[in-house]
Amino acid sequence: MNDLAILGTFVPAPNRLDPIATLIAQGEHRVPTLLPIRYSRMSQSAFSFYRGSAALMANDLGPRPNSGLHVQLCGDAHLGNFGIFATADRRTIFDVNDFDETFPGPFEWDVQRMVTSFAIAAANRSAECQEDVIHAGAEAYRLSMATFATLTFVDTWYFRVDAKSLREVTKSGALSESGMARMNKGFNAAEKRDQWSAIMKLTVEVDGQRQFVNNPPLVVRLSLGEGVMDSINRAFDRYKKTLLCDRRILLDRYHIVDFGHKVVGVGSIGLLAYIVLLQGRDANDLLVLQVKQAIESVLEPWVPSSTSESHSKRVTDGQRNIQAATDAFLGWIDGDGGKSYYVRQLRDKKWSPDVDSFSDEDLVAYAQICGGALARAHARSGNAGEISSFIGSDTSFDIAMHDFAVSYARQSRADYSEFLGAVSTGAISVDEPDSALSEISLLNDGAFNLT
Repeated sequence: MNDLAILGTFVPAPNRLDPIATLIAQGEHRVPTLLPIRYSRMSQSAFSFYRGSAALMANDLGPRPNSGLHVQLCGDAHLGNFGIFATADRRTIFDVNDFDETFPGPFEWDVQRMVTSFAIAAANRSAECQEDVIHAGAEAYRLSMATFATLTFVDTWYFRVDAKSLREVTKSGALSESGMARMNKGFNAAEKRDQWSAIMKLTVEVDGQRQFVNNPPLVVRLSLGEGVMDSINRAFDRYKKTLLCDRRILLDRYHIVDFGHKVVGVGSIGLLAYIVLLQGRDANDLLVLQVKQAIESVLEPWVPSSTSESHSKRVTDGQRNIQAATDAFLGWIDGDGGKSYYVRQLRDKKWSPDVDSFSDEDLVAYAQICGGALARAHARSGNAGEISSFIGSDTSFDIAMHDFAVSYARQSRADYSEFLGAVSTGAISVDEPDSALSEISLLNDGAFNLT
């Protein structure tokens, strides 16, 4: 059996770690009162469960034979973690956009997670569509990596997937006219999701001053006593030291006027995710930043040759290594109390498509876009020539990734059924917390100590 065939097979290990125990163990590092929200969202569908179960897949991939060709991994490269966002120069591009689990590791781990996500997303479509969409993602990765193997390192580094270059990351410009129109519509939608769209959604005006809405448990406005404000300002001084000097100068012109906590995503729920409202010259000069807790990557136990002394710096550095262009305010904070946070703008022209609304043809095209974008991400930190040589120029890699996706999607659905069983027996609670207790719970869990 050749190397590609090994990568394409998946058989659960006899000593496979218990999936429910793994998920429950993850909760030990999270705010307990928020965990039922996470589990409730994971219970909504097989794909929602897959989004929240990166740790299960890491445990399955880690002990397996691998290519040995390391890149900076996204770590959670499912289709929902690709999308459109604004760069520091205010252009909109398509790229990987989630990095909580980023870590160095074998390139195929990201590819396998991506193609499996398409297998799960296409589960209710025709068998032909399921096969086409999986092959499309793998094929686009292979063809794009072959292209990057011929480019100079600098050209690879500067390559971006914007509205004009979408066709370049599909096979011979195979994105359909309807698919192209849909993605262009996405770019237009992203342009409207600027900082003011977040401000209008998350804040209200009280006595001429904007402040966060209080909509617990999803958005909790936290009290800013004198001691708390001092703590936040000290933490922000640390954060600003991780930025380029021009960004520090810019942020020095703003001051913090409000502070809250906002539940985000699926896999991240239970980790601390603060929102910070800053004001510049006047009440019309506002900025919203997100301060999100970083913990050990689910991949870290399986790559013992690499360690991260600071999880927030790991996330920040990983994002800078992977993305073609990053948020201007991306930085990190390590607190004296042991908690670690990375900082970025909230909702700055970010947009991800609802693939359930895609036609079969457009879902295949979207898989091509994601596959090409992932290849570009890997080519920045890895050796594109070695990876391209390893996966070859024929369809063997595409077939191997298809076989893996089908078999692992089957495993994930089995885990999902077991998860629903645990919910039905009460072993896992999906009862959302009493909204009146949200701020008290966050404070009691030590969530407020940034420093």
